[in-house]
Amino acid sequence: MSVYEGKSKRVYVKDDYIVVIEFKDDVTAMDGAVKAIAKDKGVMNAAVSAYLFNYLESRGIKTHFIDYDGYRCIIAKKLGIIPVEVIVRNYAYGSLLKRIPLYKPLQKLDPPLLEFHFKDDSIHDPLILPEDIIYTNLLKKNELDTVIEVSLKANDVLRELFTSKNLVLVDIKFEFGKDKNGNILLADEISGDTLRVLDENRNHLDKEIFRKTKDVELLIKAYRELCNRLGIEMKSIAAYG
Repeated sequence: MSVYEGKSKRVYVKDDYIVVIEFKDDVTAMDGAVKAIAKDKGVMNAAVSAYLFNYLESRGIKTHFIDYDGYRCIIAKKLGIIPVEVIVRNYAYGSLLKRIPLYKPLQKLDPPLLEFHFKDDSIHDPLILPEDIIYTNLLKKNELDTVIEVSLKANDVLRELFTSKNLVLVDIKFEFGKDKNGNILLADEISGDTLRVLDENRNHLDKEIFRKTKDVELLIKAYRELCNRLGIEMKSIAAYG
């Protein structure tokens, strides 16, 4: 069984169609310059990802998700990952404010703003244009149109979900891949590591906590609250010790 390891996950390739994605407790910031271990982070991110992928599937959005082991792994379809990250911004925050300081912090963006980044840690995932994606053959025009359509629809669905929990979805990162038949599916994870979400007091329930404080205990507290708000019971943490 082949194993691929990243900063926050291990991917075990079972066969030509199935992978097992294990969520680690590692947490990083500043492009990996800051590293720590946050106990049970992987368990909660796996649970949140499984919950949100299931929710998106129930709303007609196709993803790579197949099943959840109840602990820190999800079972997913094997895809050829597209090296393009899509960030959907509902409010101005983070790198957008640094790039264009004309925005006001948490300025509402309606309609949402889409950003594309070339997925390559060695060059810090640079911002790219839709034309770059097409001209370099990362995606064909119709494929990029699909990615944009799915990203906006998934953002709308999740924004409504979080609103129903009295939470605000600030922004979210999506990744995509192609299956054996060339179908484009939502992939990777959807968790506190890949989105920013605020409670009614503007407290972060996401990785921004660690970026700002480097405090793993505050991060785990925020991730537990995110699970609680979504109605995800974390019995598996106690069960597995």
